[in-house]
Amino acid sequence: MSEKIRIGVFVCHCGLNIGATVDCAAVAEHAKKLPHVVYVEHNMYTCSEPGQLQIKNGIRDHDLNRVVVASCSPRMHEPTFRATVADAGLNPFLFEMANIREHCSWIHKDKEAGTEKAKMLVELSVARAALLEPLDSREVGVTNTALVIGAGVSGMRAATDIADRGYDVHLVERELFMGGKAAWFSKMFPLRKCEETCVGDCPHCLLVPEFEEVLDNPRITLHLNSEVTNIDGYVGNFKATIRTQPIYVDRDKCTYCGECTNVCPASVPDERNYGMQTRKAIYLPSTGIVPRSYVLDDSACSHFVGGKCAKKPLCVKACKFGAIDLKEKERTQEVDIGTIVVATGFDNYDPTEKKELHYQHPRVITAPEFERLSAYTGPTDGKLVIDGIEPKRVAFISCVGSREKDGNEYCSRVCCIFTAKQAHSVLRKLPDAHVAVYYTDVRAFGKGHEEFYQKVLDEGADYRLRELEDPLKVTINNDNIKVRCKGHKDFKADLVVLATGLVPQHDSPEICRLLNLSLSGDGFFMEAHPKLRPIDTFTDGVFLAGCCQGPKDIADSMAQASGAAARACGILSKMALTLGVETAFSDETCIGCGTCVEVCQFGAITLEEIDGELRAVVNEALCKGCGTCIAACPSGAMQQRHYTDEQILAMIEAVAGGGA
Repeated sequence: MSEKIRIGVFVCHCGLNIGATVDCAAVAEHAKKLPHVVYVEHNMYTCSEPGQLQIKNGIRDHDLNRVVVASCSPRMHEPTFRATVADAGLNPFLFEMANIREHCSWIHKDKEAGTEKAKMLVELSVARAALLEPLDSREVGVTNTALVIGAGVSGMRAATDIADRGYDVHLVERELFMGGKAAWFSKMFPLRKCEETCVGDCPHCLLVPEFEEVLDNPRITLHLNSEVTNIDGYVGNFKATIRTQPIYVDRDKCTYCGECTNVCPASVPDERNYGMQTRKAIYLPSTGIVPRSYVLDDSACSHFVGGKCAKKPLCVKACKFGAIDLKEKERTQEVDIGTIVVATGFDNYDPTEKKELHYQHPRVITAPEFERLSAYTGPTDGKLVIDGIEPKRVAFISCVGSREKDGNEYCSRVCCIFTAKQAHSVLRKLPDAHVAVYYTDVRAFGKGHEEFYQKVLDEGADYRLRELEDPLKVTINNDNIKVRCKGHKDFKADLVVLATGLVPQHDSPEICRLLNLSLSGDGFFMEAHPKLRPIDTFTDGVFLAGCCQGPKDIADSMAQASGAAARACGILSKMALTLGVETAFSDETCIGCGTCVEVCQFGAITLEEIDGELRAVVNEALCKGCGTCIAACPSGAMQQRHYTDEQILAMIEAVAGGGA
């Protein structure tokens, strides 16, 4: 390099986070001996305003053209210090950070060993800093439209929040209706103090205004019975492909008269009510569902799967308003969007594999099935009648599919208060019933939930402590059901309700591939940082809302949805976005083998003909700077800005004793 390198090193004590295990003054003294270092300081908190001012003054007074800060993780404060050096007139990419907290002080108990390692880390950073080069950022325009995937409570809230801020939204839902699983509850958690006459909040009373807000907002385009099949592009400039399946009924013409259902000869189990009743091939999903319309299930309709229904299909003949069109076809459209909110929700745990609970018995059901059983829109019009009897003895079993050493180790969070609500429902509808709740511990963390749990205890619910390790079993003998649990007498039950946990959507891996997301160990979508970026993902411009990120109740889902909308609007509100500059590039030694194209998980590299030869070309807007292509390149043609081979080798030589 032609310029004379002048490096300033600033060592942070971070209170006792670093100072308790590292002699920061000794590290600073060591830094003074390193090549190109002309100024060194150590202070208590370098990220503080006085600490940043010290860096700015050092750049000005000592003519520094490189800065090294030895402190915490770059993930936390690298943007802070880059902005600091930029304010002082230095290119922000002439800054280097040594992590002597997470990589050193937090993992060492011996102060001498911690200090020596900190010296080594600073030496590595100084060696690399000497070879840093100034980089300039680039900008791209932004499409001021959002995509929200999933129209449950989280998706609806995110869509309306974005639309209310003046941006267009495409809201995509695979089901025939909005509201997700919450739309099928009998009652919702008592988020406010429950009155004596109330079992909980009516879902339709709460959700219908949300439905109408979506339908009435001219900025929201609702795609029901639809899926996102492809996503191309990058933050600010995505292109989404939306595929919509036909419902064969014109919602504008349908008057909900029901004549089509009356004449339909095909009957199938009603999946909305978990097979506890049947429905016709053309049917109304629910009286409380919005938008309200009859739909035709072509997988059950005789016209589609069994030949002709009649010379003229009976439903078409019965409809006086011409609302049924059996020739309707699948539709596909592409939309340009700037940002994406993922609100795909969750699945309920399937307890079939737990043979000891006898879920196959008609009077052993899951909590979601009980919810439909007790709903006024359910198979029994809200009457607690199952298998022909009105249960007088009801057992609830908690943590089915949650908090298991050999299964889902996480807590599903909602099950305890969900069970309390259902026990309360039984006691209100059947005052003489005996309700036993087998629990491990009660986690009623939500606002008003502890008070509600106490209310259920006062009403007479018999809570029975069980250990997760206890072999709790449901036994069946001549149709007599008993719950056996160590430490308690056998409980003879007419009905057993399994409080099944929340699990990731079955198609989460497909969504991951579509959007380049990651899954955490529990299978839910992984956030960029659990504390600092709990809504963001590692794919720029893609945000998470609701239970797709992890189990949570409706209140927390709504809050996260509003947060995701705010984060999305932060992008949509910009005229242009600054792209990252730590991207890969290929030089003239590229042989066009395509190895980099194969290993790039972001689709950022293509092979193009340049001067008559195939060369790898990197789309810098898509590149995340992961370095995979550089490691895989057989010719060494792939390099990465800010992490060149020369810079990395200098660090290796420093640690090997070759000096900086």
